[in-house]
Amino acid sequence: MRKGELTRAAILDVALDLSSRDGLEGLTIGLLADRMNMSKSGVFAHFGSREDLQMEVLKLYHHRFEQEVFFPSMKEPRGILRLKSMYARWIKRVSVEIASGCIYISGAVEYDDRPGPIREELVSMVRAWQGALLRCVQQSIETGDLKPDTDPQQLVYEMYGLILGLHHDARFLRIPGSVERARLGFNRLIDNYHNPRPGAAPAAQKTS
Repeated sequence: MRKGELTRAAILDVALDLSSRDGLEGLTIGLLADRMNMSKSGVFAHFGSREDLQMEVLKLYHHRFEQEVFFPSMKEPRGILRLKSMYARWIKRVSVEIASGCIYISGAVEYDDRPGPIREELVSMVRAWQGALLRCVQQSIETGDLKPDTDPQQLVYEMYGLILGLHHDARFLRIPGSVERARLGFNRLIDNYHNPRPGAAPAAQKTS
């Protein structure tokens, strides 16, 4: 990478850290310039506006989420093993973000009633992840791992609810054991939707 590209990547790393802690709306060119020991004009040279910077931060976060959660899970066979991998990696990422914050979750609070390109991009990313979960649930039904009458949208809704509950209890209320409760909650979901066909793997396998 050339010097300019390296500087831009370094700025985005710091911007992502600040946004995770203070929210996307808390990200300012001045604060970022102070953290980078750069002038405001130096930061602006890499990003045309604050909104452009926020958009690039979102894209970086989404890219890292895919690299840590989505793509590794795609290596698992279609069905329940892939679904369990997606949730386990999701839990692992959220457990790390307890100390810093999840941009998907904090962004939903910041932009739930704030129209504009940032909200649209954030909604698109979250829907893409929910869509991936939905497809995985549908495939788990097709493979016979889940009951034929399973409602995919309901299961994804319940999975998402567990993650939101984890983030709330662990980050806001600082309740010990929240991560394990989120894992147990998912195992109970799988127990409920599991298709007890002959030769099926035990439904109560724990995520890790």
